[in-house]
Amino acid sequence: MVLLNWKALENFPLLMYILAAKTLILCLAFAGVKVYQRKRLEKKMKMEQAEKQKGEMDKKEN
Repeated sequence: MVLLNWKALENFPLLMYILAAKTLILCLAFAGVKVYQRKRLEKKMKMEQAEKQKGEMDKKEN
């Protein structure tokens, strides 16, 4: 015979909502970090490309 504590199960829906909210917040946080990292990497690549073009133009002038 299995005895369940029904009082403990009264809060189960609330706990599921909290778990879902926490999961959503974590997913959004990780996605935000990825977007930030990609933008930072793109900016760094643009700066390197601009320096490379500047170096090539300097070589052509000499």
